[in-house]
Amino acid sequence: MTDCLRWTIGDVTITRLQELELAIPFNPAWPFLPDATPEALAALPDLCPRFVTPDGALRLSFHALLVDAPGLRLVVDTCIGNDRAHSFLDNIPLQTSFLEDLCALGWSPDTVDMVMCTHMHVDHVGWNTRLVDGQFVPTFPRAHYCFARSEFEHFHAHLRSEDMAFAADSIRPIVEAGLVMLVDEDHRLSPEISLRPTPGHTIGHVSIVIESRGMRAIISGDSIHHPCQMLRPHWMTTWEHDAGQALTTRLDLLEDLAQTGDLLIGTHFADPTAGHVDREGDAYRFRI
Repeated sequence: MTDCLRWTIGDVTITRLQELELAIPFNPAWPFLPDATPEALAALPDLCPRFVTPDGALRLSFHALLVDAPGLRLVVDTCIGNDRAHSFLDNIPLQTSFLEDLCALGWSPDTVDMVMCTHMHVDHVGWNTRLVDGQFVPTFPRAHYCFARSEFEHFHAHLRSEDMAFAADSIRPIVEAGLVMLVDEDHRLSPEISLRPTPGHTIGHVSIVIESRGMRAIISGDSIHHPCQMLRPHWMTTWEHDAGQALTTRLDLLEDLAQTGDLLIGTHFADPTAGHVDREGDAYRFRI
């Protein structure tokens, strides 16, 4: 079983279940964060080696977050998934032990009550389904699969050719099974868990807020991809729906976290994945 990380927020336990970690070197022809050149990252030495490799590659984790709250077992984001080819993985389908690791944690798929996808990108919806006898079927047959209504409707109204494959294997089977639940961007999933609208990366992107017994944590989704975007908030990935909105969202979230001291759990942050945010001049720093 892969290593997992775990945090407790009052009566709620959050467990990171990693699918894989990638070190993404800077590629001028296809940059993930165009401003995050090795030279620019070298000026941020506190990030190495936890979040940046010695040769200037960005370390990104792909993981689900298992939220065990009173009366609710929630999976936040479902990674990439096995048995499907993606260009950013050289079209080699993954074969990881994600599902076995999930079960080893005591989270067999039929014990999950709800899945919440922060947004509809390929690396956040993969384990919505699994391949059984040549067909993709819902991984969590008893769960409601929640999406922000604006996100779901925009995705299907503006379906791009490059999204059609994962829409067919990761979204359509749960729609056909009648498991999809569309919610408002500020919906409360349970007394302890609510959504925070964090648009920009996608039109209906949400983050997850967990509150219990006076403690609070926020699961970022892709409003922040990497800790370097705290020190350099204006650094944008190449996949922003609205870069201006994404910057406003990120600054608002970071300032709130710096003011409140709440725990930030990064959806793509490498180990240790969670920490606190301190203001540093006009920017912010991730404090482990």
